[in-house]
Amino acid sequence: MARYMIDCRKVPSESGCTLTIAGTEDEVLDAAAAHAVARHGHEDTADLREMLRGSLEPAEQALA
Repeated sequence: MARYMIDCRKVPSESGCTLTIAGTEDEVLDAAAAHAVARHGHEDTADLREMLRGSLEPAEQALA
């Protein structure tokens, strides 16, 4: 099973957030969307999830 990650440091943000989330694609998208709503004031929309999906990286490459 492929693992993916998203790193808040690589997504434009005024807060300087440093959170990194890793897991399956669906897990990361769900957790990242919840984080974006709770901490960054976004709405959980299809556009937000597409932006997050575009920021996903294979976890193995990023951690190597």
